[in-house]
Amino acid sequence: MSRVCKLTGKRPMSGYNVSHAHNKTKRRQLPNLQNKRLFVRELNRWVRVRVSTRAIKTIDKKGLLAYLREQNLRLEDITR
Repeated sequence: MSRVCKLTGKRPMSGYNVSHAHNKTKRRQLPNLQNKRLFVRELNRWVRVRVSTRAIKTIDKKGLLAYLREQNLRLEDITR
């Protein structure tokens, strides 16, 4: 399963661990993805989605369908 948020598109970033001696080794910074079960009031049903915690906060504020309209997505695009 890829580590990509279905709503925001957040992906892993790459960077370096830097030691005190300034030696650099590659590392990955992974997005904080959660498997979430959301209730959609307009459709009166539950939906399972893999989203970042930032997207969860936005969904709590605006609602899932309003956020999807803003991102030009459909419910079928984000469900597994």
